[in-house]
Amino acid sequence: MTRRARACRRLLGVFAIAAVHTAAADAADDAFVTYKSLTPEVALEAAQAAMKTCRDRGYQIAVAVVDRSGQPQVLLRDRFAGLPAPDTATRKAYTALSFRASTADLARSIRDGRMDAALARLPNVAMLGG
Repeated sequence: MTRRARACRRLLGVFAIAAVHTAAADAADDAFVTYKSLTPEVALEAAQAAMKTCRDRGYQIAVAVVDRSGQPQVLLRDRFAGLPAPDTATRKAYTALSFRASTADLARSIRDGRMDAALARLPNVAMLGG
């Protein structure tokens, strides 16, 4: 093999290694995602605003704010809200997130036959208006 052929072969080897490392770096970049998340302060402010609106309308409620994975970030229960209110609020927030729709709209869709009623029986789902 000539000297030039060996140099060419080494250069091709370097390019092949560089291509593999570049592909691995691209794959690593695709392996991670970036997203925005509410701060606890903003989540608390949203929950307090919802509670105030309901109080002003004469309702004693619980309100939950969940993060993008459905985990509760804030849960507030008004002093006279019923015993199941915190659980229901958390399940409603999880449901709205999971189906990307208000729970009142989902309940209407089931009632009108546009959505399978079996979906309402999934764990942690609460398709209720209000």
